[in-house]
Amino acid sequence: MTRISPDWLASAPAHAVCAALEGGGHQAWFVGGCVRNALLGEEATDLDITTDARPERVIALVEAAGLRAVPTGIEHGTVTVVAGGRGFEVTTFRRDVETDGRRAVVAFSDSMEEDAARRDFTMNALYCGIDGAVVDPVGEGLADLAARRVRFIGDDEERIREDYLRILRFFRFHAWYGGDRIDPEGLAACAALAEGVEGLSRERIGHEVMKLLAAPDPAPAVASMAASGVLMRVLQGANPATLAPLVHLEGLAGEAPDPVLRLAALGGHEGGRPLRLSKPQMRALEILSRSVEEAKSAAELGYRLGRDMARKALLLRGAVMGVPPLEGDFAAIETGAKAVCPVSAKDFMPALEGAALGRALAEAEARWVASGFSLTRENLLS
Repeated sequence: MTRISPDWLASAPAHAVCAALEGGGHQAWFVGGCVRNALLGEEATDLDITTDARPERVIALVEAAGLRAVPTGIEHGTVTVVAGGRGFEVTTFRRDVETDGRRAVVAFSDSMEEDAARRDFTMNALYCGIDGAVVDPVGEGLADLAARRVRFIGDDEERIREDYLRILRFFRFHAWYGGDRIDPEGLAACAALAEGVEGLSRERIGHEVMKLLAAPDPAPAVASMAASGVLMRVLQGANPATLAPLVHLEGLAGEAPDPVLRLAALGGHEGGRPLRLSKPQMRALEILSRSVEEAKSAAELGYRLGRDMARKALLLRGAVMGVPPLEGDFAAIETGAKAVCPVSAKDFMPALEGAALGRALAEAEARWVASGFSLTRENLLS
């Protein structure tokens, strides 16, 4: 019997939630990402519990135990239980009744096996009790996880037709948890049904793509997306060949993975139907993309964009243009980021105003930057 013993499983809040459900005569199983990550020795972000108790029964039991219940998705069987300041997503066993490729009509179930059968990948259909004992209802999850093999449960195409977002999740999970070789049956199914992603909202696609690009090295998974015809349907005009060089340059520079920077390297985000991103992400994407077209020195990038954005712009330029940063470029960025222009608009007033004032200030600043920030205020005003 495989067992896990992560800190979250031994915590008082986890025991309190499970005790409330099991004390009422019901099952309580941790499932999905938290179990998978514990087996991989990685941190868990979400703590999901599944049970045979119906949502109303879950609420009654946890409230009787002094815990807080929030009906966050009660129509789908999900109740968020807050214990010790931490949220646990408690969802009733479910089975799919009807799907349309984007959402499913579900019915509650009393069977862990039915609940497991409706999940996406074998490695996500692993369950464990509060004692840490792991259960593998589909019989393949533990082996696939050990082999770093991302595989759909049951029939690949059937799983995809239930929700076409699973195509993007297939590549995302391979980037994060897969090994050197992508599952050929899953890849073939994604290629055959690639058109289905076009019916998904740009918000859902954008969310999934950014999670994929945040992986330590998403380049092999993105290359497989391109080969299967999925990438062109998500990012029309994207060039996957620029991603691997960027990841390499990020590693050399000690730069943390940045999905926005990697999206800029891929390109294609302006053509077709653009991804729906947050306003800060869109602004950063615009700045980075424009930096490739503008032939600014490393020092000027630091001055114009600030240290962090300038470093990213320099790496992006290196990946896209095939010219890695030169020795000293990052030091020049630091210099530029600290530089302060010695003249301001008031130095030209009241002699100049309006557009003329703007032109004079811009010209003086350009001369100062071109001098390597060496010209003084007196030089510029003369």
